Amino acid sequence: MVRKAAALLLAVFVALQTPASAAPDPADDELHDLLEKSLSVVEIDKEIERIRKQQEQLTQEMADAERQLEQQEERIADKRDEAGSVLRAYYMGERDFLLAALISFDSLSDLLQMIDYAEFLFSHDKFTLDSYMEQYRKVKEGHERLETRKLELAAVESGLKLQRERVLDLERQLDEQLAGRSDADKLRLLMEELTSFWESAGIDEVKQYFQALSKAMQKLPEWVQSNKQLLEINGFQYTITVPEKEINAFLREQNDIFNNFSFEFSNGAVVARGQSDNMEIRISGHYTIENDPKNAILFHVDELLFNGFRLPDTTRQALEREFDLGFYPDLIVSFLKATSVEMKDDNLIIQLSLKL
Repeated sequence: MVRKAAALLLAVFVALQTPASAAPDPADDELHDLLEKSLSVVEIDKEIERIRKQQEQLTQEMADAERQLEQQEERIADKRDEAGSVLRAYYMGERDFLLAALISFDSLSDLLQMIDYAEFLFSHDKFTLDSYMEQYRKVKEGHERLETRKLELAAVESGLKLQRERVLDLERQLDEQLAGRSDADKLRLLMEELTSFWESAGIDEVKQYFQALSKAMQKLPEWVQSNKQLLEINGFQYTITVPEKEINAFLREQNDIFNNFSFEFSNGAVVARGQSDNMEIRISGHYTIENDPKNAILFHVDELLFNGFRLPDTTRQALEREFDLGFYPDLIVSFLKATSVEMKDDNLIIQLSLKL
């Protein structure tokens, strides 16, 4: 089944690759659009399922937080009464007798006994007040946690609604485009074949590339350290310049999967493309400097193409969550932090400075 789908889709993919000298065929464009939308529906449905599970988890966490808060409020009610009694005792002068006893003792042993008693009483009072404050703190934190969960749940529900609307809109567009076509059944079959091929082989191929890239990026700091020519020092400023040729050689040393894969740096973007058997993958994105929770150069996927079909943003975001393609400067030198990153003239250029 997979081989059949692959052969069929390969033929479609080749047919859709219009030569530069040829005029674009509107029919080919419409077919490409139909297939791309059908793939987006499948992928966004996955995001809807992920969000739905997140919604269930947050709802359960909210219920747990409310239950814990009720228990804490019951406990604080008892502590509040005890603390109130202690404070009233001091306010009404009920502890004044201790001072009178301490200054009117008859013997040293009486004084020591009174001091012990006063210390015990004051310690008990302090413990009572501290217990109340601790329970009050827990109740306050419980309310804050509950409020946070409510905000998170509202955001998740909003995201779920948005993705459902996207799917409905795409399905409506597909129905409109297929309506009245004599080849509608054939097109639907082709859409199913694309979905089957993507889910049975395509997504795994994409993930293999991302996993290999993630593992390679973990070794990048060590590689930079051993290639001193990539690092330029000017006072307290450090510059790492990585040419395309060098990064591609590094990747191929890490994994044979990159033998048919290449990186390009140009115009502020990173473009990575590879081909294996009947699958072609193209990834384009950019790097940003992030400082929370730590200084890092993180990669963001702006576009992901599989056999010429653009995957939706939900797929790109899911891959970013699953695979860390970041670069951490403090693994090169612990006292350095990245301040800027750019891609130009076939180079990845990273500026670093001392941590203050």
